[in-house]
Formats: sequence, structure tokens, C-alpha cells
Amino acid sequence: MKLYWQTFVQVLLNMLERPVWLALILSLCVMSMVYTNRTVWNLPVGVIDQDHTTASRQLIRQLNATAKIAIETYDSLEQAQRDLGWRKLFAVIIMPVDLEKKILHGENIVVPMYGDATNRLANGQIQQDVMATYQQLLTEYNNGLLLRSGFSERQARVILTPIRGQTLEVFNPGISFAAIIFPGLLVMLLQHSLLIACIRVNMAMKSMYGGKALLAARLGGLTALLPIWLFLSIVLFVLWPWGLGYRQTANIPEILLLTFPFLLAVLGLGKLMTECLRSIEMIYLTLAFITTPIFYLSGTIWPLQAMPGWVRVISYCIPSTWATMAIAGVNQMGLSLNEVWDVVVILLVMGMIYTLLGAGVGFVRKFLTGKR
Repeated sequence: MKLYWQTFVQVLLNMLERPVWLALILSLCVMSMVYTNRTVWNLPVGVIDQDHTTASRQLIRQLNATAKIAIETYDSLEQAQRDLGWRKLFAVIIMPVDLEKKILHGENIVVPMYGDATNRLANGQIQQDVMATYQQLLTEYNNGLLLRSGFSERQARVILTPIRGQTLEVFNPGISFAAIIFPGLLVMLLQHSLLIACIRVNMAMKSMYGGKALLAARLGGLTALLPIWLFLSIVLFVLWPWGLGYRQTANIPEILLLTFPFLLAVLGLGKLMTECLRSIEMIYLTLAFITTPIFYLSGTIWPLQAMPGWVRVISYCIPSTWATMAIAGVNQMGLSLNEVWDVVVILLVMGMIYTLLGAGVGFVRKFLTGKR
């Protein structure tokens, strides 16, 4: 027990004396400044009016009045496409000839739009606004026709919108792209930084004790990381999202209860990686290559249910996948702790399995080395 506390205090003091881990907060600050506005607006969109009628001008004005679109008029399609290629525009919309005439005659209308598909966020926002604006224009024209035909205002409203839908915002209310990816991104930052720290401690223990570090010393060195990363979890999952104005439904004790088993699972994974790769250079190179794939496998960008079965198996073997489910569920979707206890158990079991696998790999390596 004495060796445990000596190692615990020594590693903790070293981490506090050289707080390189604070770079994680600096990285978070710089990265999240990109999403300070929380959503996109005034995306430049080129418009070519080939109809020059009241309907086409009204549609252009309504598009320009939306929050996401800033209209720029063009005379030629070639110049608009050139600016689209240079990302000066995010889309080009053409008001076709006889637009108003076709609307009044109830004919099918095709409004050509060239979009920047390489920027899915901006493209999707523009598509939504264009469809909503076009539908609003049609509703106004149809409403006018019904009123002139003798229908009352109430009758016209019932005919045009017989069913009114209502959307209840549950997960991160609003359409903020940052709010959607933030939980998974924060979990990834916490996981990656702790993996680096625990691997460094493991390598230091091996170097200090000549590869024969006692269990108490190993536990002392690794558990010394927990207070620091629990503090970082409060900053990442509570203070910083609160400062940015994102919805939070969990308190600090609940966040810590969810983060603690996640940190233990990451420590176990770090033990396995240390024993498998051995070289600090190989470990850093591996971490650099797997960070982005792990983020995509976490289900933040692409739903797990839409992944192939064998890909889901890999995803479920990563601690951040389960931590994102639990923390986002409790802190953004209002789930109670009782509803995510199964995830907590999975993370604890995962930490034990990774630790045992790491110990097994180390034992086999020592046995083979000694046999030679």
C-alpha cells in the first residue's frame, strides 16, 4: 500500500508540475471557436432570373429573406458555375422561363439548382430553405385562387394545410451542427489524451523498474491520472458546453459517474496497446492513424445501425462509442442514470477485459523472451 501511494503522489505531482494536459483545454477552446455561431447563415447563393416576372422576383426576395441564404444575382450560368467551383458560392439557382405562367396553370415546375455537394452541411441547409420558400410561394398563390373562388380564409387554410405537424426538440434543440457532433468530439478528446498519458506512465514504469514493475506501483501511477481527467471531464462536458449555450440535463455528479468507468476502460485499452506495441514511437504513430477512424466509428457522424455488421463489432469494442451513448443520452436527451447502467457495466467489463488481455500479452512476451 505504501508503494501504491508513493507512486500515486509522485505521478500526480509530476503531472501538476508539468501540466501538459492543459493543452487539451487550449485545443478545445481553439477548436470550438469554429462553432461559436452555433449554426450557419448568409451562405452566398447565385440566382439567374430567366423569367423576370412577379413570381420569380417574389421567390428571389423570399429566398434572400431566409437566415441561411444571401442572394447574389448573375446574368450568365458560366460565371455562376465558375464562382461555385471556387467556393465563392454554395449553390446556383435558375428561375426558369414561364415560371409564373406554369404556377398559375398548375403545371409541374422544375427549378434547376447546382449545389456544392462537397460541403454537405451548407448544401443541406440551402436545400431546406429553397424547398420551404418554394412551398410558401405555392401556398400563397393557391390561397389567393381559393379566396377569389369564394372560399373563406378559414376554409382555404383547412384545404391547404389539413394537418398541422408539431416538432418537439429533444436532442440538443435547434439545428446547430456543433451541438450534434459536440458530445462525440469531446469524448474523443478525452479518450485520446488519456491514452497518451497512460501509455507514457506505463512506459515510465517499465523503464523505472526494468520491466518488472510491481502491481502496486503500476496501479498507483495509472490511478494518479484519474483526478486530472475527471477534472477535465467537468470542463469538457459541463463548463464549456454551458459557456457555449448548449442544452444540458445532467449535473456534475452524474457526469462524473458516467466518466469514471469510461476512464477505466481507456486505461485498460492503454495497457493493451502498451504491451502490443512496446515502442513509444510505434504507439504515437498508431494513435495518430486511428484517431479519426475511431471518431467515425463512434456513431456521431454516421449511425451505428447503418454500418455493416462487422464494422459495428469493431465500433462496440471502442470505449468512446459507449461513452458517447451514455453521456449524450443523459446530458442532452434527458435520460436518467438508471437507463444507462448497462452502458456503465459494459465499460467496466471492457476495462477489465483489456487489462487482462494486456497482462496476458505481456506474460506471453516475457515467457517467449525467457525461453529464448
